[in-house]
Amino acid sequence: MILSSTRTRRRRLGVATAAAGLLAALLAAGPVSATPDPGDKDAAPKSVSKSTEAEVEKAISAGDIPGQDEVVHSDNIQHVTNIPKDALPGTNSDLAFQGKYAFAGNYDGFRVFDISDPKAPKTVAQVLCPGSQNDVSVSGNLLFLSTDSSRSDDSCASTTQPATEKSSWEGMKVFDITDKANPKYVAAVETACGSHTHSLVPQKKNVYIYVSSYSPSATFPDCKPPHDGISVIKVPRNAPQKAAVVSFPVLFPGDGEDGGGNPGAPTNPGVSKTTGCHDITVLPSKDLAAGACMGDGILFSIADPEHPKVIDQVQDNVNFAFWHSATFNQTANKVVFTDELGGGGAATCNAEIGPNRGADGIYDITGKGDKRKLVFKSYFKIPRHQADTENCVAHNGSLIPVKGKDLMVQAWYQGGVSVWDFTDSTKPEEIGYFERGPLSTDKIQTGGSWSAYYYNGYIYSNDIAKGFDVLKVDDARTDPAQKIRLGELNVQTQPDYFG
Repeated sequence: MILSSTRTRRRRLGVATAAAGLLAALLAAGPVSATPDPGDKDAAPKSVSKSTEAEVEKAISAGDIPGQDEVVHSDNIQHVTNIPKDALPGTNSDLAFQGKYAFAGNYDGFRVFDISDPKAPKTVAQVLCPGSQNDVSVSGNLLFLSTDSSRSDDSCASTTQPATEKSSWEGMKVFDITDKANPKYVAAVETACGSHTHSLVPQKKNVYIYVSSYSPSATFPDCKPPHDGISVIKVPRNAPQKAAVVSFPVLFPGDGEDGGGNPGAPTNPGVSKTTGCHDITVLPSKDLAAGACMGDGILFSIADPEHPKVIDQVQDNVNFAFWHSATFNQTANKVVFTDELGGGGAATCNAEIGPNRGADGIYDITGKGDKRKLVFKSYFKIPRHQADTENCVAHNGSLIPVKGKDLMVQAWYQGGVSVWDFTDSTKPEEIGYFERGPLSTDKIQTGGSWSAYYYNGYIYSNDIAKGFDVLKVDDARTDPAQKIRLGELNVQTQPDYFG
């Protein structure tokens, strides 16, 4: 069935004791990777009480939430197609685009789609190369893949091993994608704490990679606190095999084990201690970057790409548990930060958690040059409660390029895909959505949209469990974006759409 965006679904779930207990347990353990490594015993679904199961079934029957696996969307969103997972059974992760191709990360490797006909994407290649999260980006004839799990070596035949092993490897992998049907593995660079995510600063002769990683524990030999910076890798385009770390800029200078970042609990209960960054978004046209760094949000200059300089640093010790990602608006006077409350594995889109936690935080950028400041304006969260068996929290999204407007599409795991407007920083509003009903009515089962990005007229979503979705927006507010065509898109390297 198709639901109007103006219809209100009460979604009265979210008060079950079992679900609240699960969330408390996740938060007590501290933020984790967005999805557990398939080799991790903790990847098994968490149980939910029978009372919760009964409430889920009751809410489905009442129409308060969609039925199990049922697809629903607002009238202005069309579900064009879905391509299920194939040879790579692992968790689907991030997306990148180049010309008529989409590159979809997966914990088991990456998949290349020909999207010249968005209604019928075709698989061009599936590359087996295990290692969470396998976040992916592309630049020219090079593809970059993040590895943030303890591997036996840097090959694509590596196996999972305990982080305490001295031979453990984590870092960046580089592929030559001149032939999209036959990507070639050409280089690997080990980095401290691996590469949870990464962001490209492309130049004519070289590609700089900002490697985001953090230190949730001191068990990995090369990942001991204070881990208060990022690894910068320089990749010569004509000799990618010479890729190497060229600097490790400290973003949170300070004394002691914590450095200068958020100390977390017990000083700030429920907030992550900052031991690195989760994600960085760069805006090369403005020499700016925004970092989502566990307990901190930062704004910094990348005028000298090997030596980025922090301009401002903010914290939200009331509602933000884990600063996860960042998105600039086109004119670079706003940043949207996301809070990945519960690490992506909990049901946080419910009445009990409320509208200000596990949400987006919208910040205006005021001032000029090195005196610019991040000023909080409001929160945004999808206005539909999800079942207590659905993992849901703010996750990866991108701008929808409409001049004079600040529009965004965003993934919310099993909360689906939301299209929203933050032109007025103080009054953000949703203008469309797409989602599926819960994967399970009796247990937490990780799934939903990991990344949802707008590219050349369509929205592409990489669903953790269901595969590759293509959506189309039919709305006067977003229609002007259909005229914008890009040759390449890595969302964490934001383009100047109107430059």
